[in-house]
Amino acid sequence: MDEKLEQVKQTLAKYGQEQLLDEYNRLTDENQKHDFLDSILTIDFNQVKTLYEKSKEKPNFADSKIEPIEYVDKSKLTKEEYDELNKIGTEQIKKGKLAVVTMAGGQGTRLGHTGPKGTFDLGLDTHKSIFEILTDVLIKAKQDFDVEIPWYIMTSEENNKQTVDFFENHNYFGYPKKNVTFFKQGKLPMISTDGKVLIDENHKIKQAADGHGGIFNSMLKEGIVYDMKARGIEWVFIGGVDNVLVKPVDPILVGLSVKKNVLAAGKSLVKANPHEKVGVFCKRNGRPSVIEYSEITPEMAEETDENGELKYGESHILCNLFNIKAVEKVSQKALPYHIAFKKAKYIDKDGNVVKPETPNAYKFEAFLFDAFESLDNLAILRVKREEEFAPVKNAEGVDSPETARKLYLDFHSKK
Repeated sequence: MDEKLEQVKQTLAKYGQEQLLDEYNRLTDENQKHDFLDSILTIDFNQVKTLYEKSKEKPNFADSKIEPIEYVDKSKLTKEEYDELNKIGTEQIKKGKLAVVTMAGGQGTRLGHTGPKGTFDLGLDTHKSIFEILTDVLIKAKQDFDVEIPWYIMTSEENNKQTVDFFENHNYFGYPKKNVTFFKQGKLPMISTDGKVLIDENHKIKQAADGHGGIFNSMLKEGIVYDMKARGIEWVFIGGVDNVLVKPVDPILVGLSVKKNVLAAGKSLVKANPHEKVGVFCKRNGRPSVIEYSEITPEMAEETDENGELKYGESHILCNLFNIKAVEKVSQKALPYHIAFKKAKYIDKDGNVVKPETPNAYKFEAFLFDAFESLDNLAILRVKREEEFAPVKNAEGVDSPETARKLYLDFHSKK
């Protein structure tokens, strides 16, 4: 213990993070003290220092050359085009070349739900949870393509046990347990405005999920990439848990990717209006990308092509397909981290819990779509909102259980 403590003291002194020893000195249980030192030794303080320094920089988009990106409108494919893509994609799926990854690390706090968001009851007569709704899609795919799609679910440190127990208690909703794999999302420390790592109200290092872009590193560290390669997987669909109309097993998307010979593809929705606050697909400096609404001028947002379509109108909905080669490539490099300024409860130097009324801490997240810029090209498939996008994000209003439930029921009533 003395040797470990000395190592920790040296590390903290090197990076100016000695305040963490205040918490260590307050602990009385030897096991807790041991665990606390271990948690400090897992932190990359050089990375923390670099991220803090970046927090003081203002993003500059002036040097980026932004251009529209081509897309294919699924609803406007001719019968011949549709049939061709469907045939190509169906062959890949039937050969067991597709896997599905669902990002489910979040809690349902904004919905007023205690527990993982995937366990939330959407309010259907059947009282199905979001997880069961997603499982239904894979069961239907098993019937349609005569293949069991491997399903990988990314949880978090906070909700992993609850998620696994939920599936166990519901017998995996009838889907083969051997084809469901759980793995955990990565985390990064939260830091104060003066660059100090915070302690949370549970007397541990305060950490936050590293964003959906961290999924690639997590897949590598947790052995998911290896497992996929061992199964002969070539295409990986990655989507969020909160879209109850998601179509992860889509032969058209797979067929389009194969035909265009690209390593990744994304589904898009046409923007509701030119100034809708969403990220849109584009080309940045000649490479596929997603830009935030804040990165383009009002004139660019309103610009149309010869058909009257918005040039920057393809919004990113977190429904993406990656070739396993792209997953492996991106997993071995670090995506850039984006900075969010948040309100964060913490324990001060005197051991008191502080509940700030204004943002006081930096959180760092990687975004999945930053992976696109490491690729030469990207296929974009425009889909219809009423057919493929019903997110459950807010307790009321837009993207709420009420709106998602209506979209879900309307879609299934037409089938």
